[in-house]
Amino acid sequence: MRFVDVFNGDADGLCALRQLRLTEPCDAELITGAKRDIELLARANADTDTVVTVLDISLERNRPALDALLAKGVRVRYYDHHFPGAIPAHANLEAHIDTAADVCTSVIVDRALQGRYRAWAITAAFGDNLLATAERLSDAQSLSLTERATLRTLGEAINYNAYGETVADLHIHPADLYRRMASFDSPFSFATGESIVPELITLRTKDLAAALNVPPHATSATSTIHRLPDAPWSRRVLGSLAHHLAATDAKRAHAVLAPNRDGTYSVSVRAGTESRVTAHAVCVPFGGAGRHAAAGIDRLPATALAQFTAAFQAAQ
Repeated sequence: MRFVDVFNGDADGLCALRQLRLTEPCDAELITGAKRDIELLARANADTDTVVTVLDISLERNRPALDALLAKGVRVRYYDHHFPGAIPAHANLEAHIDTAADVCTSVIVDRALQGRYRAWAITAAFGDNLLATAERLSDAQSLSLTERATLRTLGEAINYNAYGETVADLHIHPADLYRRMASFDSPFSFATGESIVPELITLRTKDLAAALNVPPHATSATSTIHRLPDAPWSRRVLGSLAHHLAATDAKRAHAVLAPNRDGTYSVSVRAGTESRVTAHAVCVPFGGAGRHAAAGIDRLPATALAQFTAAFQAAQ
């Protein structure tokens, strides 16, 4: 039997996979990429002797590839928290989908495993900016403030590494980062025992400081828009800056834009907990996707920048 693991390269995807593979160890082929590399399932070369596990990538965006695998008799396990569209009813599909605003994929896996490796789920929730969820799960584990801070810093660092137009912008390929994670049963031992962690923390801190020195492009009572310069660090820090802004200015929604190499913009949108703006509703008309509080656009044409700005500032 062959095993193929297809997963988002962010903290949620990596931590979800770590939980599963601690429970079910196997030598699986890894298929992943930068955070915005969503349509990964088409890369899975699988036959009837293969089990494909999919984590934290939109079923809707991967539906053609999923249908093709199921038609070939491939067994597919699918864990995700993004809008799935119509979920196919098929004997070979095991779907664990929950789109609730306070859930990420690692939390879905945590439920399936009955909290067996919950510290990894907490790490992912912190990385995905689901702070209330992370704190609730931390309470259930009776974690100290120091332990919570360790997992938050780790989750944010892992998540930071996933942002970039391509993997060339990243500090380390997510597949290689997972292989390093796979040497550790606990995120606490990973945080203290693997040299890549302080590297990511340092680089994230540096990039975030540079981003915070860039004045907002536009502000209103309900939103802010930040346009970063054309540089690899801008694309790396896109999500971290959006998370930071939502956490420190909860009454507004925040859009962070960074130029891609083809002249389009990557856009990351986060709505603060007191904001009434729905992030995915703003992004979908421009070809984006996401959830209530977090969404993005892979490639916003420069010609649509003014239209997006107006729509975002008008969102209530």
